Amino acid sequence: MRICAVNGSPRKKGNTATVLGHFLEGARSAGADTELVHLYDLQASGCRSCFACKLRGGASYGHCALKDGLTPVLAALEKADGLVLGSPVYFGNVTGAMRSFQERLCFPYVVYDRHFSTIAPRRLATACIYTMNVDAATMRQHGYPETLAVMEGYLGRIFSTPAVLYVNDTWQFDDYARYKADRFSVEDKRRQREEQFPQDCRRAFAMGQEMARKLAGTSA
Repeated sequence: MRICAVNGSPRKKGNTATVLGHFLEGARSAGADTELVHLYDLQASGCRSCFACKLRGGASYGHCALKDGLTPVLAALEKADGLVLGSPVYFGNVTGAMRSFQERLCFPYVVYDRHFSTIAPRRLATACIYTMNVDAATMRQHGYPETLAVMEGYLGRIFSTPAVLYVNDTWQFDDYARYKADRFSVEDKRRQREEQFPQDCRRAFAMGQEMARKLAGTSA
């Protein structure tokens, strides 16, 4: 039972990576082997629309033909059991690196037929974790969940419906006084960091634990 986490943040020790770490810790507590991939460590691009993955009888049918830093990651995911995607929200959506990864992961498995079939080799268990500076009310006001749900829908069709965790109102700067960020109350941000963020980490732990337990039940 192997669960892979993909970090779409440029920071290896930031909010997203921290929450993903708790998710994987929960998965390990339930018996899973885990791996964490940092997308910003890789030299890779998004889909090039070469359609090699759609070519009948082609060598890359059902697989991304591009050869770059994502190639071994995508190959490993063909044998994985679970996948959790973590990304900060920039301008209402996931980071560019995460979006590029999602394109490369999903498009080869989509069949252009009337049923929107999938040829993914495994029905991966999936989860999506989003960290963001805005609070929950602002997130809903600006339609973030609806925007993010588009790719979640593709993940559901291709693999399985993802569990979702929103981590709101995150702490961004070590020292807010050094930055032009007058719109924020540092005290409110600190309180959120001290009181809410640990709860979010515990929720992530429980999500990872639940994914691993469900996978263990499926394989038993």
